[in-house]
Amino acid sequence: MTRLEDLLDTARAWLAEDPDEETRVELADLIDAAPSSDEAAADLADRFAAPLEFGTAGLRGALGAGPNRMNRVVVTRAAAGLAAYLRDTGASGPVVIGYDARRNSDVFARDTAEVMTGAGFEALLLPRPLPTPVLAFAIRELGCAAGVMVTASHNPPQDNGYKVYLGDGSQIVSPADARIATRIDEVGPLAGVPRGDGGTVLGEEVLERYLATVVGLAGAGPRDLDIVYTPLHGVGGDVAARVLEEAGFPRPRVVAEQAEPDGTFPTVAFPNPEEPGAMDLAMALAASSGADLVVANDPDADRCAAAVPVAGNGWRMLRGDEVGALLGYALLRRGVAGTYAASIVSSSLLGKLAAAFDQPYVDTLTGFKWIGRVPGLVFGYEEALGYCVDPAHVKDKDGVSALLLLCELAAEQKAAGGSLLDLLDEIALAHGLHATDQVSVRVTELAEIGAAMARLRAAGPTTLGGYDVVGVDDLALGSAELPPTDGLRYRLDGGARVIVRPSGTEPKLKCYLEVVIPVTGGPEGLDAARATAADRLAALGRDIRAAAGI
Repeated sequence: MTRLEDLLDTARAWLAEDPDEETRVELADLIDAAPSSDEAAADLADRFAAPLEFGTAGLRGALGAGPNRMNRVVVTRAAAGLAAYLRDTGASGPVVIGYDARRNSDVFARDTAEVMTGAGFEALLLPRPLPTPVLAFAIRELGCAAGVMVTASHNPPQDNGYKVYLGDGSQIVSPADARIATRIDEVGPLAGVPRGDGGTVLGEEVLERYLATVVGLAGAGPRDLDIVYTPLHGVGGDVAARVLEEAGFPRPRVVAEQAEPDGTFPTVAFPNPEEPGAMDLAMALAASSGADLVVANDPDADRCAAAVPVAGNGWRMLRGDEVGALLGYALLRRGVAGTYAASIVSSSLLGKLAAAFDQPYVDTLTGFKWIGRVPGLVFGYEEALGYCVDPAHVKDKDGVSALLLLCELAAEQKAAGGSLLDLLDEIALAHGLHATDQVSVRVTELAEIGAAMARLRAAGPTTLGGYDVVGVDDLALGSAELPPTDGLRYRLDGGARVIVRPSGTEPKLKCYLEVVIPVTGGPEGLDAARATAADRLAALGRDIRAAAGI
């Protein structure tokens, strides 16, 4: 039997148990075409090359038929594996399930509910497509054993995903991911997976409790702020607008073209506020309306982005590290006591701010699965626009609560005759200008990422961007402070650093750059420090790309 015949037999067996008419037709067409079409045969081979890997981020991949795609077969097996793991651990309580507005998110949520009830668990579905932080909130609010969020966050429109939380409200970490993956692998034929009813569809009460909790984070203070907001075709629009209004802010101007949930994301190439062009419509509206601040959520509203006016020079996005420093500083200044944390790829500035207020600080691995688990956490962030400002209720990034506190800070600055940029300048004068940037390379073959990491490990640079490399940490080895992860950290003189790691959710190699430039001569020295920082970051980016061969 030839390799193609083996592949066709495997595909026919999959087809026989696929409950989805759309993916059945899609796969049947490929099976018919593969013997005479190299393109169809290659497509079929890719779909069956390997199953989607279940990890700490759950599942994420392109929609379509086959084990290497997101579909009802894969989701049913994942739900059955999760249910088996929960039984293994003796977990009790309901499983709450949320979903965004992407294609098939509601279908995957319903399948999960039926598998959970079939396994003997009570299944609770959120009432409609809602932000991921609402799901994270509901887990502890409702005393659940676990939570599932069907979302691919800010991935391209052809993707969907499956994110798992345990009963403490945190995303899963090792070894839970491996144990769930093992139980998924052990799931037999789909016909043998018990299915019950669709569980209980919750009313709006859980959303109302989430909204009240978020609004309660805001203090009494100025509310004069002209805000432009975009949910980027996601599910955050109504929720964010309500939070702002109920906290006393004027209703934001919403980008009309991006206001309604739409899983095709028609106005953007990638529905990620960090991607070039994603915020253009919002900044254009802000410029034409004379707004004070632009804020945005990604499609599942667990991230928050912001843009500010620059005198005589239009609008610019705030980097995630800038927003992280602003939110952390605001909480420190307010007297919020406890542990502050950021991922190792984020700026070192938050640690210095925490030290200045005599508060503990912790570095973590990338991802809120680690940040949310820090004991005594009161604020954590990662540079990829993720902020946790209320871990007592949401142990995950929450773009809605972060958005509210950023607007509150901007209003305070405006009332005092300043701006968020003025506050960043104040921080730079006290602690040095911490400037960050990122080199992010999207690849078509994942092997390119492994090859780049191998080149760096085999012959790493001794200088980068004019800085001497004073130390190299291979993060794959782990340490007393950090579990092992694939990455390299180059510690440079002058407090600069470069970290290189594969993305956990996209086919990208990411290089995180930071320089620390002392500001001399008071406020008049800020422009010179920024110019120096820009030159140093550009040099770091060129050198690390060359060293990695990317």
